[in-house]
Amino acid sequence: MDVDDLTPPEPAAAGGGRALRPRERLREQGPAALADAELLALVLGSGTAGRSALRMGRQLARQHPSELATWPLARWLGLAGVGPARAGALVAAFELGRRAHDRPTCRAPIRGPEDVLAHVRDLPRARREHFVVLLLNARHELERRETVSIGSLNASIVHPREVFLPAILHSAASVVLVHNHPSGDPEPSEEDLSITRRLLEVGELVGISVLDHVIVAARGTVSFRARQLL
Repeated sequence: MDVDDLTPPEPAAAGGGRALRPRERLREQGPAALADAELLALVLGSGTAGRSALRMGRQLARQHPSELATWPLARWLGLAGVGPARAGALVAAFELGRRAHDRPTCRAPIRGPEDVLAHVRDLPRARREHFVVLLLNARHELERRETVSIGSLNASIVHPREVFLPAILHSAASVVLVHNHPSGDPEPSEEDLSITRRLLEVGELVGISVLDHVIVAARGTVSFRARQLL
């Protein structure tokens, strides 16, 4: 049985109609109309004895998608009702999403922090700290987004090797550094300033300019270049 077969009937919609189930809503309204729980239910495909796929999706949706995307296969396998096939499907789905996000279709040049935000809209409300490097060509167009590290709520360990290796491999002309503050406060810490100075020095050595370091958070954005911290 699949996600719709094991989904209990929903309350009647206004006007006496039946509320649409996830697969029906996907077909008629498109994926953007679906809640996180419904999307997860569709990836799961079916439920278990006594638990529908939608109910399992609701339980998983208590975590933000950016958090679920970091779960390794072993963690999925540790969940009740998630066997190797479902765990593999979930890991694959999040990896495809990550790859799609890392290969941008927008070719507008990045000229300031507002342009950077268009490529990291998932970061301001992420629950863990992500350090991302945007790889730019000679026209300052985004060629690729690379996630360098995913840290704790308070700090992310960043090594210049992990920052500049993808830039070198993909022949980037320059980079923009981006990370989020899960606390909601975008003000740079002393650690942020120290990491930035170190990466600027390494960038000069390898011939790849660091154009900016942008901190994004729920309560705003800080550009190191705009603050004249570069």
